[in-house]
Amino acid sequence: MTVSSTGTRGETVPTVPSASANPAVDTVDVTALLERGRALSTPELRAAVDRLAAPMDTVAAYHFGWIDAQGRPAAGDGGKAIRPALALLSAEAAGASAEVGVPGAVAVELVHNFSLLHDDLMDGDEQRRHRDTVWKVHGPAQAILVGDALFALANEVLLELGTVEAGRATRRLTTATRKLIDGQAQDISYEHRERVTVEECLEMEGNKTGALLACAVSIGAVLGGADDRTADTLEAYGYHLGLAFQAVDDLLGIWGDPDATGKQTWSDLRQRKKSLPVVAALAAGGPASTRLGELLAADAKSNDFDSFSEAEFATRAALIEEAGGREWTSQEARRQHTIAIEALGAVDMPEKVRAQLTALADFVVVRKR
Repeated sequence: MTVSSTGTRGETVPTVPSASANPAVDTVDVTALLERGRALSTPELRAAVDRLAAPMDTVAAYHFGWIDAQGRPAAGDGGKAIRPALALLSAEAAGASAEVGVPGAVAVELVHNFSLLHDDLMDGDEQRRHRDTVWKVHGPAQAILVGDALFALANEVLLELGTVEAGRATRRLTTATRKLIDGQAQDISYEHRERVTVEECLEMEGNKTGALLACAVSIGAVLGGADDRTADTLEAYGYHLGLAFQAVDDLLGIWGDPDATGKQTWSDLRQRKKSLPVVAALAAGGPASTRLGELLAADAKSNDFDSFSEAEFATRAALIEEAGGREWTSQEARRQHTIAIEALGAVDMPEKVRAQLTALADFVVVRKR
């Protein structure tokens, strides 16, 4: 495999056109789209969380950044709000108002945060969004219970609408959630294997990240009365956008600035994750790839891995980059971005909405956190 210039099956990785190639995109304020998604969904999200019994309501509020560890009001970082923004645009793509997509936005955010609570515990992550994670502050039991409660709330928020469209939306959400869980199970199992193929890694990331983003960008349309063909096409955009999103996440998981990501340096290397840069580097062949494979195989058997120095993780990151894993992953993010944008061409929607979806896709591949 020629890591720096080909896809997983040897195809040439296309160059992503710049946003300036489309004048409509130049006028899109992505920050405003994200803020709109947050502004419209947060009141309903808070109302849903308020239904939880104590102390789960407080624990969830801490996770969302609404209060600090002592229960005092806080203006914490509640995440990027990409999924709510997509759900609202999804409704508008179907000709409905953004408000029609709000229950879908809330439901998807609840599922996403259910997965974060459980993932942080399973991965042993102590920091998220520049704060201690829930399991570190409130204990593993609360992280599990609150995660389960958020998943139940997600379905409740949709089904209480009592419409045929709500039932269709709930089915898409539960299918996406099952795929998300499949992806997390694959991710964990790969940590204990010496080798994982690029195809396996992409399948795992398609489940873990692509499925829920795909749901986010179709759920508003379904609530707005869109037919299955339209919803499926929007899901194709969301799925490939999710793969681009995860590829960027994988880059940030190794080379991201901790001040921006809120995680430790070399975060994914500390967890022995078989992320795309690692898998692509191991598949590349050559001296750096061989040496990396030897080190990672030894790491898997090491009894003192947790005490590795910064320099040891830096050595592994340098070998991944030398073998081409960093560049290949960057190109894969752009390839998936291109596929996502092309999928939008099959949906009849207002040009303003098309430009906004394009701008959000552009944002995904250039973000720093």
